[in-house]
Amino acid sequence: MTESTEAKPPVVLIHGLWLTPRAWEHWIERYAERGHEVSAPAWPGMEIEVEALRKNPEVMNGLGVTEVADFYEKIIREQSQPPVIVGHSMGGLITQILLDRGLGAAGVAIHPTPIQGVLRQPLSSLRSAFPVLSNPANRSRTVALSAGQFHYAFTNTLTAQESDGLYQRYHVPAPGRPVFQAATANLRRHPATGVDVRNDTRAPLLLVAGGADHTVPATLVRRTYQRYQKSRAHTNYHEFARMPHFALAAPQWERVADHVLHWAVQYITKHPGSNHGDTR
Repeated sequence: MTESTEAKPPVVLIHGLWLTPRAWEHWIERYAERGHEVSAPAWPGMEIEVEALRKNPEVMNGLGVTEVADFYEKIIREQSQPPVIVGHSMGGLITQILLDRGLGAAGVAIHPTPIQGVLRQPLSSLRSAFPVLSNPANRSRTVALSAGQFHYAFTNTLTAQESDGLYQRYHVPAPGRPVFQAATANLRRHPATGVDVRNDTRAPLLLVAGGADHTVPATLVRRTYQRYQKSRAHTNYHEFARMPHFALAAPQWERVADHVLHWAVQYITKHPGSNHGDTR
């Protein structure tokens, strides 16, 4: 990958459910080697290591989409320069909310949880969310995935043995509330997952899909992209044909990471006068 040496914007990485900032470890190293200042803050209460969260998942009980978005907004507004915001899964939804709030020099949503207005959830998405949605009490507590459930939802293109290695390295229980908020968004007037798709002043957005994703199939990401056609703000879509949901560490994650950074830096370099994300 070639990249302009004139533009080295900082990068903020936002993880999703059932993961922690550890999931970004390869991306952090790769982007730092290219001269970018990279940060991957944990969701509120998740600042401890994976192993500690597994022993004490209650610190995430009741955590919701708005609280997470507010947390990252504060972090981004404290930065001296508008960053490239990159989020995965639920973090991709948070990325879109932050762009809608006027933050970021550019944003990338990787296999993002659908925003309000994206309809007709595929059966594979419902199956992936079933461990949470099957019990209404999970709305206020955290829920772990079994190794088999993780394999289906995150790493379905890998062998069970390969998936188990990633499960042991990265998986943590996740708060159930964001899953319920996303699942019921189209039944509410002002849901936490709402984004103004007509916002003409937000920073440019790249939506990335995986052709083998069970949790957020490419059809859902394309529907999100279609909703943004109501805005004059710059929006792109890119799909990696054989990529499962866990694009951060699955085979060929490098292709995704390089495409994301190249797209963001290319846009910022071509539009140096843009005031997107100027929070100072």
